[in-house]
Amino acid sequence: MLFSLSCRSVPLHSYADIHKANRKMKSPSQRKAVKAPTIKDLAKHVGVHISTVSRSLNPETRNLIGSDMVKKVLAAADELGYVPNSMASALRKGQSRTIGIVIPDLMNPIFPPFIRGIQDTLEEAGYTAFIANSDGNKDSEQLIVQKMKARIVDGLIMASAVFKNDPAIRECTKKDIPVVLINRDIEDENISAVVNDDRHGIFEAVKHLAELGHTRIAHVAGPQTTYTGLVRYRAFVEAMQTGDLIFDEYLINFAHGYSVQAGEKAFSQILDQKMDFSAVIAANDQLALGVLDSLAKAGKRCPKDLSLVGFNDMPLVDRINPPLTTLRIQHYEMGAQAARILLEELDNPKLPTRTMMLKPKLMVRKSTTKNKDH
Repeated sequence: MLFSLSCRSVPLHSYADIHKANRKMKSPSQRKAVKAPTIKDLAKHVGVHISTVSRSLNPETRNLIGSDMVKKVLAAADELGYVPNSMASALRKGQSRTIGIVIPDLMNPIFPPFIRGIQDTLEEAGYTAFIANSDGNKDSEQLIVQKMKARIVDGLIMASAVFKNDPAIRECTKKDIPVVLINRDIEDENISAVVNDDRHGIFEAVKHLAELGHTRIAHVAGPQTTYTGLVRYRAFVEAMQTGDLIFDEYLINFAHGYSVQAGEKAFSQILDQKMDFSAVIAANDQLALGVLDSLAKAGKRCPKDLSLVGFNDMPLVDRINPPLTTLRIQHYEMGAQAARILLEELDNPKLPTRTMMLKPKLMVRKSTTKNKDH
């Protein structure tokens, strides 16, 4: 489950009586503080040793205790309002059964399916997730890692690592925090990752446009500090330099971020050059939406004047006008696989790190059409 804090009242018997007595006292200084019931109180209430209560409360050890006793302990815990001190337990065992998830932008619609895949897999294994939003800021990420470590998380799943010299990853390495990257990889660290096969995706996009007769294709590239931006840009250059396509570096512009506004600005600068081209590939769907905004402002239409391919297949891009041709990545499965790899590495820290690559699928819709001049 996702982590949340809740307050629980102490409902019964002597605890309730103390509350009543407190309300009758004249001043706050006269009031007796109500202590939450401890495991010792619970053991005394049931009439058994503390170790029996401890084992009954722990799902991993309650099989050592008779089922009748387990039911009795759990009923008493509910009756007294006993809540285990998970932080103290984590300090004793060196394990909290919690995993931190660091996301660069929770407003980006591609990330909820990642989180759901992680969450479902962690819950099956009895783990809880802490989620933090970093806004793609390296300093924020480093601070988040420090705070996660203070909460004694057992490991981290990060979707926000930059491609090189990531201070947050160095923080994990320095503090011996197991970490798995998702939708990102990193050049200079030996870290497990689950990524999309971005090269394959870009090659599929270029092939699709080439089959429609497009030979001069522009590219709105993502930020080159990110794994996806750099890998997709490199793949585009490689794909355009094969076959009968015309590669022109002036038809490439780099967005400063993965946003609609960044896509509009980057593509407007390409249009301002008044160069000849008939199609464009955007490094993600938000950049593609920016391309559509830029085209509209220039009095041009998609796909009549320009074919457009995005990347990610984020929710609702099949409902815009025109529905967007894009690469669908396996969002949920990537999250689930990242969680599985981290759990395996927690179970066996000697496992070698690995990178799992999942192939995207080209979703052909109405934003691409044959080149009218072909």
